[in-house]
Amino acid sequence: MSKVSVHLSESLREQAAAVATQEGVSMDQFIATAVAEKVATLKTVDYLQERAERGSREKLLAVLAKAPDVEPEERDRL
Repeated sequence: MSKVSVHLSESLREQAAAVATQEGVSMDQFIATAVAEKVATLKTVDYLQERAERGSREKLLAVLAKAPDVEPEERDRL
């Protein structure tokens, strides 16, 4: 593990501390989790963009052409 010094505004630090306390975790754990979630989100966006660039309208239409042309079944509503 490595240490990182992060400068936060006082109000953001207080809010983060309050949430960490509410969640029953340390500030270190809360910040590490927040960074991990942000990294995962950005990597997901990159992954989806890369996949979208490999796709094509022709491939989409070919897949859709295989689907049966029927009305959806009625489902009971809860």
